[in-house]
Amino acid sequence: MRLLLCEDEKTLSRVITVLLTSNNYSVDAVYDGENAIEYIKTGIYDGIILDIMMPKMNGIEVLKTIRKEGINTPVLMLTAKREIEDKVLGLDSGADDYLTKPFASSELLARIRAMLRRNTNQLDSLLKYHDITLNTQTYTLSNDKTTINLSNKEFQMMEMLLKNPNRIINTELFMEKIWGLDTDTELTVVWVYISYLRKKLKELNSKVTIKVVRGAGYRLDYTDD
Repeated sequence: MRLLLCEDEKTLSRVITVLLTSNNYSVDAVYDGENAIEYIKTGIYDGIILDIMMPKMNGIEVLKTIRKEGINTPVLMLTAKREIEDKVLGLDSGADDYLTKPFASSELLARIRAMLRRNTNQLDSLLKYHDITLNTQTYTLSNDKTTINLSNKEFQMMEMLLKNPNRIINTELFMEKIWGLDTDTELTVVWVYISYLRKKLKELNSKVTIKVVRGAGYRLDYTDD
């Protein structure tokens, strides 16, 4: 899943980015409210971590703006403010949760998991498609006989495919959601990881394949011999 981190303290931003990346999230970081608005409007994020005290436009203003425009991406407010009035204001402005600094890494991760779980209405951690299952907690792909570990990028790509089993996902969307808007990575990396996933599916002897739709993108396919 891809998160947007809006935090103007760059040292803290780097620490949070490392924490989230090591837990298999893809993260883009911005340092002021105006940039936050621009990134949020791309619509590629599964969740937003939003600091209140930011330059150019504070977090409450950002939140009110995106909610007014109908953007319902879940938002976790992250701030040093502890007053109950600030928490109420954040929640009333459309935030999904509120966490004050300093915080424990484990609590931040738990809050993010809960926020994303509420948003997707998923009650468990398993994504199933015919004879394969992706465990979003252990980052493994399995069938009834074998379990295979996936790398971070492999996991994120398979997660996108399994959450959209009837949708063609183009290369650009994979790049935006997994490698980010500002990446210098070549588009061919998507094909490389598709090849990796195809090999993993073969290792499982799965009847699920990843089909190339020429000129459009990729989608899951199932062949019942």
